[in-house]
Amino acid sequence: MQTSNAQLFIVSAPSGAGKTSLVRRVISELENVGVSVSHTTRGMRAGETDGKDYFFASREQFESMIEADRFLEYAEVFGNYYGTSLDAVQQSLSEGIDVILEIDWQGAAQVRQKLDNVVSVFILPPSRATLIERLRGRGQDSDEVIERRTNEAVAEMQQYHRADYLIINDDFEQALLELKAVLLSHRVAKPRQAMRHAGLITSLTR
Repeated sequence: MQTSNAQLFIVSAPSGAGKTSLVRRVISELENVGVSVSHTTRGMRAGETDGKDYFFASREQFESMIEADRFLEYAEVFGNYYGTSLDAVQQSLSEGIDVILEIDWQGAAQVRQKLDNVVSVFILPPSRATLIERLRGRGQDSDEVIERRTNEAVAEMQQYHRADYLIINDDFEQALLELKAVLLSHRVAKPRQAMRHAGLITSLTR
């Protein structure tokens, strides 16, 4: 599916680790990189746009896509499906655009079953206390929900060893620098550079 001209990245993290904020900054500061917009069967919320926030689909449409093997990964969460379109990712990669998937370790495992050339990054908070503080800082959840989310986060963090890179989001700007470094280092990998600068290399070596 992939060419050496673009790279698929997976970024995973527990809730409260700052994954989404980091990915948004990376996309705003680097060229030729984007996130994959997921499909979902949940209803559209106020302020959301189809094709930007999610591709909203009926349950029948989504299950038809599952049967046609059109998802890199998918899951059912609280009665709604969420999934990453194989076609959408393939289109971006074929255009030379690096793609970031923000998915959990289980989704990452599904992707790795289908693709070999995937780079994965796991983001951790600097401490459990900081994680809980960030979850409380949202001011949207009860103590019971915070406890449940913390337990879910611990279970997620136990899977950090599955990733290729590990970033500790203590200082946001440092974590951002490290995430950008992962993407940029793969852009100068020999196969990509050899394809991108084939003419130059030929003129220099012949």
